[in-house]
Amino acid sequence: MVKALLGRVNGLVEEVCSSLGRDYVNMMEVCGTHTMAISSFGIRRAVDRRLHLLSGPGCPVCVTAQEEIDAAIALAGKPGVVVTTFGDMMRVPGSDHNLEQANAAGADVRVVYSALDAVQAAAEDKGHEYVFLGVGFETTAPTIAASVLSAQEQGLGNFSVLAMFKLIPPALRVIAGSDRVNVDGFILPGHVSVVIGTEPYRFLAEEFRMPSCVTGFEAADVLQGIEMLLLQMLSGPEVAIQYRRNVKPEGNAEARRVMDTVFEPSSAAWRGLGNLPGSGLKLRRGFAEFDAGKKFRVKRAKMVKKTACRCGDVMLGVIVPTGCRLFGKGCTPGTPVGPCMVSSEGACAAWYKYDRDES
Repeated sequence: MVKALLGRVNGLVEEVCSSLGRDYVNMMEVCGTHTMAISSFGIRRAVDRRLHLLSGPGCPVCVTAQEEIDAAIALAGKPGVVVTTFGDMMRVPGSDHNLEQANAAGADVRVVYSALDAVQAAAEDKGHEYVFLGVGFETTAPTIAASVLSAQEQGLGNFSVLAMFKLIPPALRVIAGSDRVNVDGFILPGHVSVVIGTEPYRFLAEEFRMPSCVTGFEAADVLQGIEMLLLQMLSGPEVAIQYRRNVKPEGNAEARRVMDTVFEPSSAAWRGLGNLPGSGLKLRRGFAEFDAGKKFRVKRAKMVKKTACRCGDVMLGVIVPTGCRLFGKGCTPGTPVGPCMVSSEGACAAWYKYDRDES
C-alpha cells in the first residue's frame, strides 16, 4: 500500500510542478508528530526531491516563548510554590537558564503526566501552592480545563494554572499571508482537529486558495494526505480529511464545551511568530482564583536574549534545520540551544535523528 501511494505521489509531483510553473512544491506539516513521522518513516527521503516537506509551528514546546519560560522560572523561585509541568518543558531555554537548571538551583519544579496529577498533589499537600504550566494547543487545553473544574469542585485554593496555550488556526493565517513563507499546501494536525474539526481552517481555502488536508500519523496516512494535497493543487483547494477514522468535520463538541467554559481567547506570544491576537487562551473571569498569572502577579518581560539559534525560521518553514549554522555543532540533543532540538516533536530533533544528511 505504501509503495503504491509513494508511486502515485511521485507521479503527481511532475504534473503539479508543471501546473505551478516551477520545479518545486512546498508542503508544510503543521504538527510536530507529523514531523517526527515523516522523518522516522523515511518519507522525506523517499518522495520526489522536488517535493519539499517543511515543518511548521505545531510543536507546543517549541513555540513557547522565551519570556514565558522566564515567567515560569520566576514563579518556581517563589517560597512555597511548586511548579508542575510536562517533562519536555524542563530543558526549554529561557533568557539565562531553563526549568531543569532552576530546579537544581533550589526551585521546586516537578514533572507530572497530566494536570490532574497536579490537582491531586495540591489536594494532598495543602501547605504548598501548586501551579501547572498550561502549555499546548487545542488538544491539551480541554484536559487542563477539566483539571480546573475538578479543583473548583474540590474547593482547592492552592491549585492554579499559568496559561501559555496556543491556538493553531490563527498561526496558520499568519503563515498563509506571510511574504517570507512560500507554502503551497498544509498537512493539518490530526490531534488538534479531533477537537476543533475542520471549520476553523475554512479560511485557508476560501481566502488564501490554499489546499489543506487533516492527516493521520502512519506512513500510509501521511502519503495519502500528500496525494490528496497534490490533487487539490490540480483541481482546486478545499479542507479535506484523510484521518476520517478519528476526525469529524464538527470535531468534539464536549471537549470544546469544557475548554470554552474555563478559557477564552487572548493574544499570545509565539516563539518565531511574535505576539498574535486571538491565538492564545486565558482563564475566564469566573475562574480568576485559578489564574496563576493574576494570583502571583507574574510579569512577562519583553526582553529576549539573542542567539544564533534559528528555531523561529525553522518553524516558519523559511529554512530546514540544517540551514541553521548551530545544527549538529553547537546545538545537539545533548546540548540544545533552541527548543526545536529539545522537544521529542521538534523539527531539529527529528532531523538530527533521521535526516542529518538532508539539505
